Amino acid sequence: MPAQPPKRSPLTQRWLALRRLFGKGLPASAGHDASARSIRDYFRNKAHGQGYTLSQSQQRVIDCMAQQASLLFGASRQTPPSLYLYGAVGRGKSWLLDGFFQALPITQKRRLHFHEFFAQLHQGMFRHRQQDDALTLTLDELLHDCRVLCFDEFHVHDIGDAMLITRLFKALFQRGILLLVTSNYPPEGLLPNPLYHARFKPVIELINSRMQVMEVGGAHDYRSLARNHLHQVFTQGHYVWPATPAQRQALNLPPEDAPPLSLAVGTRHFQARLCEERRVGFTFNDLCEQPTAVMDFLEMCRRFDQWVIDDLPELAECSIAAQQRFINLIDVLYDQDKHLTLLGRLPLGESLAGNAIDLARTRSRLGQLQEVHA
Repeated sequence: MPAQPPKRSPLTQRWLALRRLFGKGLPASAGHDASARSIRDYFRNKAHGQGYTLSQSQQRVIDCMAQQASLLFGASRQTPPSLYLYGAVGRGKSWLLDGFFQALPITQKRRLHFHEFFAQLHQGMFRHRQQDDALTLTLDELLHDCRVLCFDEFHVHDIGDAMLITRLFKALFQRGILLLVTSNYPPEGLLPNPLYHARFKPVIELINSRMQVMEVGGAHDYRSLARNHLHQVFTQGHYVWPATPAQRQALNLPPEDAPPLSLAVGTRHFQARLCEERRVGFTFNDLCEQPTAVMDFLEMCRRFDQWVIDDLPELAECSIAAQQRFINLIDVLYDQDKHLTLLGRLPLGESLAGNAIDLARTRSRLGQLQEVHA
């Protein structure tokens, strides 16, 4: 008996039909309509499956993405205008970005957290520092034949990074790459430090001229809702307070006065409080009051899946540098889908009352943790 062909999803069937349309040389408008319809169908089915009603601003973004797919897969194969999505935390920007990325039926695409890409960019440029054009060589390595590049959580706080971003965006546009970016800030709100903001204006002008800028609005932070989270990342993690000896024992943590361990990360050594196979533990001071960087967190994420961060202080009492490192740490753990147990002395809302620029995003993400109070 002949083998039966595998069943295909409606989305896959539609894309295959689209490719057959192009193969037969039918009018490009037919392919355009099919590709746009496929994007809209994907999001409609995804939202319905999650019991989620699309907001008007999200629907506008989806319509724009549908138009992008039409151009990308049209007869001319032209690169559509890039897309910059901004808005308050928890409004579905990453959900939209991820959906578009998943729906595109090509392999020449990459979706990266901006922290991760920028860390790889720095490493590559350091390796090629003796070459005439280290940036081009590094992008050749990182992107290959990439046609669509998605950056999540784009933000800029360092003037050195800002200068490199100017070169990076120009290079990406010159390569004809379709760039999709999410950010908590409109372009004019990037690098808000008044000492440096004027020097970042070339990037802002480049974004406004080469990208379609769209706000993803809405009244709710969907991560704060008890059901149907747009992201199920920290929902299995815990915030434990006031971190009593009994709570610590229940988590199988060492005593607070136990000597720290030395953990090698690349060429550097960090203090850790526990290290057991894929589980690792630190105090806030170990990671955020020391000169750590995003690259350190990314390297540790390759080795550890379960993270314990102990002794969370009142962030408002910490330096802005320590607050920013904590924000970066939570960004990395969230994007890398790590399990987090966070311990502090106070209710989480009181501990997170700092004043760093991106702290609202951190509060939203940590709000998913299940609170355990003695």
